[in-house]
Amino acid sequence: MVSEAANAGIDRVLWTEAEIATRVADVASELAADIRRLAEPAVVVGVATGAFLFLADLVRRVDVPLAVDLVRVESYGDGTESSGRPRVTADLKVDVAGKHVVVVEDIVDTGNTVSCLIAHLQKKGALSISVCTFLDKPARRTVDFQLVGGGKFYRGFECPDSFVVGYGMDYAELYRNLPYVGVLKPEMYSKKTDN
Repeated sequence: MVSEAANAGIDRVLWTEAEIATRVADVASELAADIRRLAEPAVVVGVATGAFLFLADLVRRVDVPLAVDLVRVESYGDGTESSGRPRVTADLKVDVAGKHVVVVEDIVDTGNTVSCLIAHLQKKGALSISVCTFLDKPARRTVDFQLVGGGKFYRGFECPDSFVVGYGMDYAELYRNLPYVGVLKPEMYSKKTDN
């Protein structure tokens, strides 16, 4: 049960814990069927830190062999708006050369981060690159990223153009632990502080 304090600042819930579990199971089933057709195990690359819950829930439901690694990409300045210039700040340990890679994201909005990661993984020699995102926010897309080598785009939910938190997604490192996805009240991230 989530405390009242943890829920503070949430305007409304978009997807409940039960709805999330059902949708993640559906996406995992689709992903597993596609990975099963590959000649060798895929490499699933989670984008830290926002995708950690989705990544964990997803890979636990994929019943085929796969490798898992994390990459960290920074693109947010003030916490609500992307700088538009993402950069890899912690790289993979797993060698992806000649392998099928599935990038697991919490949310794809502008497409800048995914585009940056696809280019990064291509340089590392990935054979194919797919993207699996928990939330897709096409209303904010500014970059038309291209998947590689027959890669596929998987998505959990289409997200409205609102600032969302929960299920791994944060504002100023808070709200990640909410078991649902909710819209954050604008006053929570528009407060100005005097330092």
